[in-house]
Amino acid sequence: MKSDIEIAQSCPLKPIGEIAAAAGIEEVYWEPYGRYKAKVDPRLIAESSRKDGKLILVTAITPTPAGEGKTTMTIGLADGLKRIGKRVTVALREPSLGPVFGIKGGAAGGGYAQVAPMEDINLHFTGDFHAIGAANNLLAAMLDNHIQQGNALNIDVRRITWKRCVDMNDRQLRSIVNGLGGKASGVPREDGFDITAASEIMAIFCLASSLADLKERLARIVVAYTFDGTPVTAGDLKAVGAMAALLKDAIKPNLVQTLEGTPAFVHGGPFANIAHGCNSVMATRMALKLADYTVTEAGFGADLGAEKFLDIKCRMAHLVPSAVVVVATVRALKMHGGLAKNELSQEDLAALERGIPNLLRHVSNIKNVYRLPCVVALNRFPADTDSEVEFIIKKCRELNVNTVLSTVWTDGGKGGEDLAREVVRLCEEKKGDFSFSYELNRTIEEKIESVVKRIYGGDGISILPAAKKQIDELTKLGFGALPVCIAKTQYSFSDDPALLGAPEHFTVTVRTVKVSAGAGFLVVLTGDILTMPGLPKSPAAERIDVDENGVISGLF
Repeated sequence: MKSDIEIAQSCPLKPIGEIAAAAGIEEVYWEPYGRYKAKVDPRLIAESSRKDGKLILVTAITPTPAGEGKTTMTIGLADGLKRIGKRVTVALREPSLGPVFGIKGGAAGGGYAQVAPMEDINLHFTGDFHAIGAANNLLAAMLDNHIQQGNALNIDVRRITWKRCVDMNDRQLRSIVNGLGGKASGVPREDGFDITAASEIMAIFCLASSLADLKERLARIVVAYTFDGTPVTAGDLKAVGAMAALLKDAIKPNLVQTLEGTPAFVHGGPFANIAHGCNSVMATRMALKLADYTVTEAGFGADLGAEKFLDIKCRMAHLVPSAVVVVATVRALKMHGGLAKNELSQEDLAALERGIPNLLRHVSNIKNVYRLPCVVALNRFPADTDSEVEFIIKKCRELNVNTVLSTVWTDGGKGGEDLAREVVRLCEEKKGDFSFSYELNRTIEEKIESVVKRIYGGDGISILPAAKKQIDELTKLGFGALPVCIAKTQYSFSDDPALLGAPEHFTVTVRTVKVSAGAGFLVVLTGDILTMPGLPKSPAAERIDVDENGVISGLF
C-alpha cells in the first residue's frame, strides 16, 4: 500500500494558473508562489459581484489514536461535490511544523483525498507561520526594549503577559529566565515561549477581515500591565505598523489544489485545543465568493473546533453554515468503548455500544444546541463489519440524522459522492435556525459554564482562586462581554483526557483566564493544557528525509 506522500507524488498537478482560472480568479488578483501555489489578493472579496455560496462545516467525534480522518473527509467531500457537478472550493488550515515533526503528522489530508503539493504545505508552505512568528517576536523585543530604555509606560515587569513564540514543539522553552548577562543585556525576568499556532497574532490573523482590521486588532493586544493595573497595548508601544508590514503578504490567502484539481484555500493555522481552530476568515470569505459550495473544517472534536468555529468565528464574521458533517469511525468509537488500539480489528458491538454516546452527544449538540442540519460521515475501514455499521446507522437515525459511508481515502472524490449528495440535500431541503451556545451579555463565569454544561455535558465549573481574581479584574477592565475560547484536552469532553466516551457528572477546573483583546476573546485555560507542546519519545522527525534530487520521504 502506498503512503500518503507516495500517493501525492504520483499524482500530476495542474499549474496554479489553471486552478485559478477554473475557480474564476482573474489574473489581476493572484500572484504565483512557485508552480503550484499562489497568493490571492483580498480585494477579490470586496470587488466580486458573486453571491456567497453555501458553507459546509466538517467536524468530528472526540479524537483517538485510531484516527478519524476529518481533513481527509473534508477534501474528499469537496472532490465528491465537484464530481456530481457542483462548483466547489475547500478552505483548510495550514499545518504547524510542531505536529509535522512530532506525533500527529501533517494536515494535508490522506490517501487520494489530499491537498497538494503536500510536502510544501506541511513544510514552510508560503512562509505565513514564519511571518506570524516574526511579528509576535518583534512585539516582544519592542516591549523589552521599552523597559530597557527607561520604561516610560511604567510597566510592571512581573505582569508581562506577552510571550515569544516558535513554530516547533519544544518543551525546553516553556519556562525560561531571560535578560541575564548584566545591565546591557536587559532586565532579568521569568518568561516562556508559546507555539506559533497559540500566538494571539495567529488568532488575529485568522479573524481579521482586512488589512485595516488587522492593524486595529494588533493595536488592541494587551502585552503587560502597569504598576497601577492599567493594560499596556501594542499600540502603546508603537509596534503596529512594523508588525503589519511583516504580515502584509501573509494575510493574502494561499491557493492550491486537491489531487483531483479542486481549488483549495489553505490559510492560517490555530490549534483547536489551545486556540480557536479555524482557517482565516478572509480565506473562507474568498472561497464563498467563488463557489456554490465551500467545504471547511474545524480542528479536533466538535466540542473544541466546531464550538469555537460557531461561537467565535461565525459570530465575528457573520457566517452561518448550511450543513454540518460529523466524521466518525467504527474503530474510534470502539476505543471510546474501552478497547485498546490492538483490539479494534474484531467485531465488538458491546464496545461500540459503550462508545457511541460520544458520537451521539456531538450530533445532538450540532442539531439541538446550534440548530443546524447535520449528517454523520462514517469513514469506513476494511475491518468494519456490516453489523457494526448498521448499529451506528440505527442509533443516529433515532436522532433523525442520516449516516453516509465514505471511502475517500481509497477512492478520492468517487468515495465521497454519496456524502456529497446528502450534503446537497440538507442544504436544499433543511433550514437551520442557527443559535449560539451562549449570549455575550452573560458573565464570564456563565459563558464558560454554558459551554461546559450544554456542549461538554458536565455539571459545571470549578474556578481556582487565581482565575477568579483574573475574571474579576478583566470584568472591571471592560472585557467581560467577549466570547470565551476554552483551552482543554482534545481527548475528552471533560478536562481529563482519561474520561472517554460521553462522561457525565464531572466539573471542569478553570486555572487561568486571560484576555486576547486583539483577537476579541477571552482565553480560558483548563486542566493541564499547555501552550507549548513537547516532542514524543520517537518523533516523526526521525523518519523524514530528502534525497539528492530533493524528493522528500517520511511525511504523513
